[in-house]
Amino acid sequence: MLDHLPVYRDKIEKLKGPVFVFGASGFIGANLFNDIFKIRKDCYAVTHDATKAWRLKLLNVPFENIIHCDILSDNSIKEVFEKYKPQTIFNLAAYGAYSKQNNVNLTYETNVLGTVNILQNCTKDMVYIHAGSSSEYGFNCTSPKETDRVEPNSHYAVSKVSAAYLLEYYAKVAGLKTLNLRLYSIYGYWEEPDRLIPRLIENARKKGLPSLVSPDISRDFVFVEDCVEAFLDAALKIDDEKSGRSYNIATGRKTTMGDLVDVTRKAFSIAREPEWGSMSNRKWDLAEWFGDPTAFENDFGWKARTSLEDGLTRYSQWQDAIQYEARVIPAFENPKLNPVITAIIACYKDAQAIPFMYERLVKTFNELKVRYEIIFVNDSSPDNQEEVINAICDKDPNVVGISHSRNFGSQSAFLSGMEIATGDCVVLMDGDLQDPPEIIPAFYEKWMDGYDVVYGVRVQREMKPHIHFFYKSFYKIFQGLSYIPIPRDAGDFSMIDRKVVKELVDLPETEQFLRGLRAWVGFKQTGVPYVRPERMFGVSTNNWTKNIWWAKKAIFSFSFAPLELMSYAGFGLTALSILGIFWQILAKFFFFPDTPRGLSTVIILIVFFGGLTILGISFLGEYITKIFEETKKRPKYIRTRIRRGPKAYKTADEIRALVKQLRK
Repeated sequence: MLDHLPVYRDKIEKLKGPVFVFGASGFIGANLFNDIFKIRKDCYAVTHDATKAWRLKLLNVPFENIIHCDILSDNSIKEVFEKYKPQTIFNLAAYGAYSKQNNVNLTYETNVLGTVNILQNCTKDMVYIHAGSSSEYGFNCTSPKETDRVEPNSHYAVSKVSAAYLLEYYAKVAGLKTLNLRLYSIYGYWEEPDRLIPRLIENARKKGLPSLVSPDISRDFVFVEDCVEAFLDAALKIDDEKSGRSYNIATGRKTTMGDLVDVTRKAFSIAREPEWGSMSNRKWDLAEWFGDPTAFENDFGWKARTSLEDGLTRYSQWQDAIQYEARVIPAFENPKLNPVITAIIACYKDAQAIPFMYERLVKTFNELKVRYEIIFVNDSSPDNQEEVINAICDKDPNVVGISHSRNFGSQSAFLSGMEIATGDCVVLMDGDLQDPPEIIPAFYEKWMDGYDVVYGVRVQREMKPHIHFFYKSFYKIFQGLSYIPIPRDAGDFSMIDRKVVKELVDLPETEQFLRGLRAWVGFKQTGVPYVRPERMFGVSTNNWTKNIWWAKKAIFSFSFAPLELMSYAGFGLTALSILGIFWQILAKFFFFPDTPRGLSTVIILIVFFGGLTILGISFLGEYITKIFEETKKRPKYIRTRIRRGPKAYKTADEIRALVKQLRK
């Protein structure tokens, strides 16, 4: 039921490829894409926001076959067309069909402007099939023919009529191969759980019935597999004569709600009587709403082959097989369910720890029942890290290996991984296993509660007491000096939502202190306490010099206190000097005439003020140095290689193209 090959396999094989399915995250688009993708891998799901595409997540579509594209941006469409060169284009992207989609401007932008942008990038050798709507007929809804007048009765209907005329215009003027399929009441696999048929079958499986409107309301129900076949027939049999036309995709049979309930009660042996009127009629509910599919049957040889009873039965079997209540309903209610989590590990001299890190991460993600991506960033380590990472990439396609041209530091390593991460959120970790993967479930729980950033708070460190005291003191001082609130004892170990990742990656500054930038960007944040263990292998690459350098970097990146301190010191000491002059005069002539003349006071004052001056200049120099670094605009890192599973990208052009593709 879930993985069976469609009966129209031969038609899928004949499609001109590559194949684009715009709106593949929607109900019909997901079915169309899924059936084509079962047969051929040059089919791509084009969606605006993959993080909310719960159907594609449950279908476990490889990221390589999901394309992020905003149809409201001509540049976005142009880029993906130039890269993939699609030959068959199915456009099922739409907005405004449901009552909850009530943004009028977005309705016209998506359904009209989005259609224009796609058509503008099509050529005569491409095939473009558009998902229209039976609502285009509006008030003229009683079995209309395609030549009958359209009388739209909503903004959505007006926008779909506009799109239909656009297709006709581009077919006649630009010579494009276009068709508009006016879909009636499509039902079946992957439909939104809050719609009529899904709710009806969900209740019928439990021998019950949902709330119902008037029994006289009618529809023309078409099973989704028949609808998919209609799109395939349209793409394969379109010619210059038919191009630009609109066709009805319907059964031609009027089915009232009373008929629907009767068929359901019979098919599922339901004794319960329906409670008509327990749900109020919607404004688009009509008593005579059904179509005339004669033209499409004659021109394309298509006919709806699935009876209503058979369609309802097959859909019920699908609900059972897919674990509908446990998987589909929760995913629909919360699109973040079944997410992809990307772990980014900054590695330097961690060859021994990497295999253990991988095993513990996979175990953690499997226990969470989430999909994962693991990115190991080899920051030009002198050991055999790259070989170890390559071996893991060879056996697991979900692992990515990045190699840098030199050691750029952990902050650059994290950003390098964040730029190409495909997950709904990322987890930043050091490669020495001092950031325990077993803490990730606690991060995940907070992220699911709505927090955009969840950071680890080190309540205890397994290290020598004096070093522990140094770290605690630094964080306390840093928190007091910083001009933004920065959590105390919070390192890089954190889970960050995709929208925050995008903001961090887009920040232009060259010198990064991620835990400070993470606080600076804002969003909803919280901490999770954990005990930071000692390194499992080797010796820490940190030393006192490096720790002091880190402290300076943090303070001079997120605090003006040193400059302010020198200003206050300047004012204070100047005032003290003036008081000293007055005291010297008063002491010499009035209070202590025998005050000795000596060099010690002069020397001390010269050394003191000289040291203070040098200290002030050094503070100023630190800030000037940071300005100097930022003005050079050097890249934060240089990659020499990227491994995605078994495939390696080595040349600069290959790496650049991959990064451009993956960066959202």
